[in-house]
Amino acid sequence: MKKNGIEIKWGILFVVIQLLWMLGERVAGLHDENIEYHAKVTNFFALVAIAVYVVALFDKRKNDLNGKMTWKQGFFTGLIITAVVTILTPLSQYITSTVISPNHFQNMISYTVDNGKMTQEAAEAYFNLKSYLIQSVIFAPLVGIVTSAIVAIFIRKK
Repeated sequence: MKKNGIEIKWGILFVVIQLLWMLGERVAGLHDENIEYHAKVTNFFALVAIAVYVVALFDKRKNDLNGKMTWKQGFFTGLIITAVVTILTPLSQYITSTVISPNHFQNMISYTVDNGKMTQEAAEAYFNLKSYLIQSVIFAPLVGIVTSAIVAIFIRKK
């Protein structure tokens, strides 16, 4: 446990930050009255996610690796963080969908149908907890692996 303590810490922090982002979106009205901006604004979380991985790898390099880190060490650190995030993703998606923004799916269905972006059936099939759980469990590891590989290039230090 101690060996991967930093990775576990940052995986949990990532999920907490993700939940805070969702709360911020909700407060900003991106899940209801300003829903038309949601698709664009939510993509900015990618910058936050990358920043979390950068800080996490710096933390690992400084505190566990005596200021040195190979690409491989950085990449594997990122993979462990990604595993923690992936494991916690169903819980965070559930919290987002039931506690933070319980009307988000219905609002998205109404918005996409009213604006001719989807049929009612397609919107209902896409905007629901089951669909989002599946998407997030696939998306989290894919993006985490890519992010880990790229961030490790910039954090490595001999």
